[in-house]
Order: sequence, then structure tokens, then C-alpha cells
Amino acid sequence: MKTLDIEWKHLEKDGGTCLRCAGTGKTLKEVIAEMEAHCRPRGISVRLREVTLPAERICESNSIRFNGVLLEELLTRAAPSESYCASCSEMTGTEVYCRTVEREGQTYEEIPEEFIWEAACRAAGCDLRKTK
Repeated sequence: MKTLDIEWKHLEKDGGTCLRCAGTGKTLKEVIAEMEAHCRPRGISVRLREVTLPAERICESNSIRFNGVLLEELLTRAAPSESYCASCSEMTGTEVYCRTVEREGQTYEEIPEEFIWEAACRAAGCDLRKTK
């Protein structure tokens, strides 16, 4: 069986994370739950590994890798960026700029479901999306 390894990195402090990482994490876990049902019959297992980061590694926070490749590298016309994050700034006590994803002129603080599906499909080399 082929494995789709998904790694999600996010800041964690005192058992909590920032609002944008929390949103990405919730979406990612929902997509993976759906994805598993579609992947298993195709001979693909899905494995999620969460990496919690200290404040010193915040520049890696809210990133997702599929089989070792960053989400932004798997998507067309997408790039990593950053913006001020009030939630992380409150958690750390310093002004923090966190990762975002820019695509087609828009900035996304939380990684949308469709980006996760698209990146996963490209990493797996097949269409894993749910059928309507």
C-alpha cells in the first residue's frame, strides 16, 4: 500500500495554538477524515504527523507538507507569505508575523480545504477528491 504522508507544523504554547493555525488544523483533520475513505480503496493510506513548534520556530508554523513537499510548491500560482498575527502576538508577548499562502492575488491566513485537496492529489499522483 502506498502512503501519503502529511506533516502539519504549528505553534503551540501551554496546550493552545493561534487562531489561524487552529482553523487550518480543523480543516486539515476534516479533509483527512474524508480523504481516508477515498484513498484506502485506491491502495493509499493517509498518515498525519503534527509537529508542535516553540515560539523560536514560528516561521515554520501553519505549514503543511505532503510527502515532504510544501503545499505551496504543489499548487500552481501559490507562494508562502506572511502577515501580522494578533493571536500569535498575544500568545508570545511580541509582535509576530505568521505564514500565509498567497494565490492568484489573494492572501489566506488559514489554509482552505480546496488547497489541501489539490496538494494531496498532486502529491499522491491521482485524484483523491470526493465525488459529489
